[in-house]
Amino acid sequence: MNASRTASASPAALVYALWRNRQLIGQLTWRDIVQRYRGSVLGMAWSLLTPLAMLLIYTFVFSTVFPSRWSGLPPSKAHFATLLFAGLALHGFFSDVLNRSPSLVLGNPGYVKRVVFPLEILPVVGVGAAVFQLGVSMAVLAGAQYWLAGGLPVTAFWVPVLIAPLVLAALGCAWFIASLGVFLRDIASILVPLTAALMFLSPVFYAQEAVPEPFRGWLGLNPLTFVIEQVRAALMFGQAPDWPGLAAYATAAALAAWGGYAWFQFTRQGFADVL
Repeated sequence: MNASRTASASPAALVYALWRNRQLIGQLTWRDIVQRYRGSVLGMAWSLLTPLAMLLIYTFVFSTVFPSRWSGLPPSKAHFATLLFAGLALHGFFSDVLNRSPSLVLGNPGYVKRVVFPLEILPVVGVGAAVFQLGVSMAVLAGAQYWLAGGLPVTAFWVPVLIAPLVLAALGCAWFIASLGVFLRDIASILVPLTAALMFLSPVFYAQEAVPEPFRGWLGLNPLTFVIEQVRAALMFGQAPDWPGLAAYATAAALAAWGGYAWFQFTRQGFADVL
């Protein structure tokens, strides 16, 4: 019998599934990371070189070609590049998770049909690989900020805490989209332009305060807005996190994760029939 025929969707079952399969999740996540760079000359060095190269390009473009400034920062030409890089790194993480999710189950029919396998960990593996790249990008960003400012504010150590709820929200989306991708093959084509549009609908190239007041509330509904603004505030402006806002965001993210997991568990019984 395929184990996917019976599955609990309770929050306790979610936590238990992640804990019970933690070693398998770690192994598959590392394999996913390695496979991304397999066959290349520099291998995993690209995970560091790519964000470093992008940061240098942004610094050149926005300090020489399009000189820009950001209210509240010193007049250094490179500061805008680091602000931009922070937003792009977080958007890149979220879009990577969304764009890869439709193929997580669809691309592994053997796990569904022939093997008793905890299918619910496939989205976790995808998110874990994206978190690895995000961590490298944040390390590059922290190094650049340290060099530009001569040090890091104490509040910079809150950055992982600020990013954690976004990871939860992304995981909920991954569970939902991975399941949806099995039944609706067009979802992958829909997500590519959607995530591209999300970059401009997030405060990546601008501050939230720059958005006209009537639209600012709508921008706040974007799951990236709060995290991008808070990471910038903690890492570059030395501001303490907005704890009430973070608590509300974390609660919403946890509910999103559970909702995505519940949907995945509810629909997984039909995977074998479709694949």
